[in-house]
Amino acid sequence: MKRLETAFVTLNGWALIAMLSAMALIVGTNITLRYTTSHSLPWADEAARYLMIWMTFGGAGLVLRTGGHVAITNLQDALPATGQKIMRAAIVLGLLVFFGFMVQVGYQYAQRMQYQVTPALRLPFLYVYAAMPVGFSLLILHLLLIARPFITAGSYKRLDDAEGGTATLPGGANG
Repeated sequence: MKRLETAFVTLNGWALIAMLSAMALIVGTNITLRYTTSHSLPWADEAARYLMIWMTFGGAGLVLRTGGHVAITNLQDALPATGQKIMRAAIVLGLLVFFGFMVQVGYQYAQRMQYQVTPALRLPFLYVYAAMPVGFSLLILHLLLIARPFITAGSYKRLDDAEGGTATLPGGANG
C-alpha cells in the first residue's frame, strides 16, 4: 500500500511539474515572439490560463497532505486530547462530504459545458471544467491517505516523507 501511495503522490507531482513547465514554455515563447517578431501566439494566454486552472485543482491534494491549507486551530487547541481527535474526525468527515459534493457538481457543470468551445484553442470547455471533479477526486484520495494519522495525532505527511516522518499540528500530539 505504501508503494502505491508513493507512486500516486509522485505521479501527481510530476503531472503538476509537466503542466507548470508547459505553461512556462508557452508564456516564454509568446513573450519572445512578441518582442522579436511583433507577433504573438493567439492561443498562448488561453492555454496558460487553463493550465493554471488544472494546476490549482490538481495540486490542492498535495498541499492538503502537508497541511498547507489555511487552518484555524484555536478551538481544537482548547479541547482535551479526546475532544481534539473527535473534532479532527468530524473535520475529515465534513471535508469528505464537501469534496464528494464538489465532484458531483463539477461533473455536472463539465457535462453542461461540453458543447461550448474555447475561443482560441477551440477545445470543448468540458476539458477545462473537468479540472474541478478531477481535482476534488484527488483531494478525496489524498485525504483518505492521510486521515488516520491526522485524526489520531493531528499530524500531516511531511514533504520528505521518505523517513516516515510527520509534521504535527499546533497543539496536536506527535506519536
